[in-house]
Amino acid sequence: MSHNNALNQTIEILTKVSYFNGLNSEILTAIAQVAEHRSYDRDQVVFMEGDPGAGLYIVEQGWFKVVKISLDGREQAIHFLGPGEAFNAMSVFTETPNQATVIALEPSTALLVRRDAMIRLLDAHPRLARVMIQKLAARVQHLITLVEDLSLRTVEARMARMLLAGGRQGEDQTVARRRWATQNEMAARLGTVPDVVSRTLRKLASEGLIEVARHQIKILDIEGLERIAKLE
Repeated sequence: MSHNNALNQTIEILTKVSYFNGLNSEILTAIAQVAEHRSYDRDQVVFMEGDPGAGLYIVEQGWFKVVKISLDGREQAIHFLGPGEAFNAMSVFTETPNQATVIALEPSTALLVRRDAMIRLLDAHPRLARVMIQKLAARVQHLITLVEDLSLRTVEARMARMLLAGGRQGEDQTVARRRWATQNEMAARLGTVPDVVSRTLRKLASEGLIEVARHQIKILDIEGLERIAKLE
């Protein structure tokens, strides 16, 4: 692939990133020129909590999870990231080590814009700085909601909220389960253990609220799930 074609392909990826919504072609081209392509195997660690922050990562293909890992190896999933999403933006603005671990859930590719290059871009393009600050504020709001869920809601309520958030719109409300979306991963996301996830799914199914299949969960009673989601 020629340099120009590779650059245009990178720009096309950047246009789909929420962090860069509304940016003009000049800024997108400047970002694309310094972006580095990275490939990861399934279960490969992108970086560990405590590692020096390299810069801003942008998911091109595949899925990643952002987790905190306890001393006994238990995970709390903070975020799941798919194509067009960015992570590790905090390291651009601070010199503190990474605050979480990021792991590829399947063979994946990402773009890396190193911190020093990103700082130069922010200095040169104030519009880019404003957009990134807005997205970081939204991420803080997400973390506040996560803390609220873990502190104030039962696993059943958290499960209901997760299913409602993942359901497709329309009469056939289903939550697709990717190959990596095991009960271990669901437990990490909900802040519990796999056995509790299994019991909770069985309970919701026995009450006629959902139907569990191998690769998807069908929502049968949206209003019922909404009532559970509101319980503390």
